[in-house]
Amino acid sequence: MTLRRALVLVALLLGACHRSPVHATSNAFKVALITPGSIADAAWNAGAYQGLQQIKDSLGAAISNIEAHTPAEQEEALRSYAAQGYRLVFGHGYEFQQPAERVSRDYPNTIFIITSGQRLSGNVIPLVFRIHEATYLAGMLAGVMTRTGKIGFIGGMELPPIKLGLDGWIQGARAVRPDVQIRITYLNSFDDAAAGKEAALAMIRIGVDQLHHNADAAGLGVFSAARESPGVLVYGANGDQKSLAPDRVVASAVVDLPRALLVVSREIQHGAFTPHAESFGLGSGVIRLAVNPELERLWPTGLAERIKAASDSIIAGTLKVAGQAPR
Repeated sequence: MTLRRALVLVALLLGACHRSPVHATSNAFKVALITPGSIADAAWNAGAYQGLQQIKDSLGAAISNIEAHTPAEQEEALRSYAAQGYRLVFGHGYEFQQPAERVSRDYPNTIFIITSGQRLSGNVIPLVFRIHEATYLAGMLAGVMTRTGKIGFIGGMELPPIKLGLDGWIQGARAVRPDVQIRITYLNSFDDAAAGKEAALAMIRIGVDQLHHNADAAGLGVFSAARESPGVLVYGANGDQKSLAPDRVVASAVVDLPRALLVVSREIQHGAFTPHAESFGLGSGVIRLAVNPELERLWPTGLAERIKAASDSIIAGTLKVAGQAPR
């Protein structure tokens, strides 16, 4: 057993619930969250942790959370929580799907919810976030706002949910500027903010003036690079990230994770949940484009109306975004 796996196991054996004052009892509704990265990333993992806190506050649940970075650690954490009698375990990310399927065979009474999951498999339930519907709108903004005709995307890893958002970003940009040039970099890390900053600076040096990311904590480096580079604008991911660079963030493609996690947790607690794939798009309110009002004054005349019309068309199903997930 590696040192990291050993530390994960020790944390789980200690209850991994030191962040919450709620103590589990035999009758408690016990809910666990396993994240692949830091809950201080101001995006993907932070949103899930906020959701866990809402589950505690709204449902009186006993909660626990832990980070697990590698597939082995993730499977260990899933198995340990199920063995401790947790009714609901969130594996926060696409990468938890296969480990959860293996563990679930031994723990049929635990429901495993996989955010950005691939498929429904017994008691392993996917939450599908159609983030590309929001990144399409962000891409439209970038395609109009760019002065150089060059926009860039920085991803943590080339996972299907991240590629889905990138496809929407590109399609939206090309809808308003067909000749736009796209630069793409994957960091192979969700934690390395220094690498995120260097990748952003490398793009800026070749003329990219609009940057989007989906890199969790590594994406914080993108905002740092933009703050140091006059004329460069940024588009946030997963959370409303305007506070990271208020004079540079045009908008963010938001997944309202607290709302989504609370909805499914309430159904499970009340016994009203029938296993099915939960899918959230613009029409649900879970997915949205959060505009920074401080920079909206820079938009050319008529752009706000174009964004609203595109959003309405996506919700109505008359505008198909690339790679659109099943509804």
